[in-house]
Amino acid sequence: MPASMTVRVDGVKDTINQLGKIDKQLQKQFKADAIKIAEPALDAGRKSYVRLANDSDPYALSGMSRNWKDKTTGRKLFPLKVSNSIKGVTMKFDTRRKAIGVILIIQKDVATAVFETAGRKTSNRLGNQLGALDSGKTRLLQPAVDGSRDKIEKEMTQLIRDVSKTVQRGF
Repeated sequence: MPASMTVRVDGVKDTINQLGKIDKQLQKQFKADAIKIAEPALDAGRKSYVRLANDSDPYALSGMSRNWKDKTTGRKLFPLKVSNSIKGVTMKFDTRRKAIGVILIIQKDVATAVFETAGRKTSNRLGNQLGALDSGKTRLLQPAVDGSRDKIEKEMTQLIRDVSKTVQRGF
């Protein structure tokens, strides 16, 4: 008696997870294709940090070039270096059950992440010195990435549809 199997996919997380169960190589290929599609946004994000290197009109505060440590944990937070800011822009796939986003463009450098989000949730001295920031926004990365968002979303939607069809077929 032949065995049969049906796969039902509800969303992007499920598609990526099912792809990994079918064939890890297909999942790796999907991630590589997604990164290739998002490359213009990643480049725009990286280029936005060049603005921090401008000595005549600095965007970041002068104290951010010094070493800072968290008083409670002793964890190193600063100095803010442009080269680390540029290297820190990466893409992340988050398929955990409680994840809000699945495909994310993130900043991995701690100092740059603090610079990007200071004062976003609650008002504080650092956030006030850097300037007002709306909830859910960042200072440089998000505005740079938003410019290429529509094109990326179209291409990513098509890629996800193609992958979903592959998963539905089982290969």
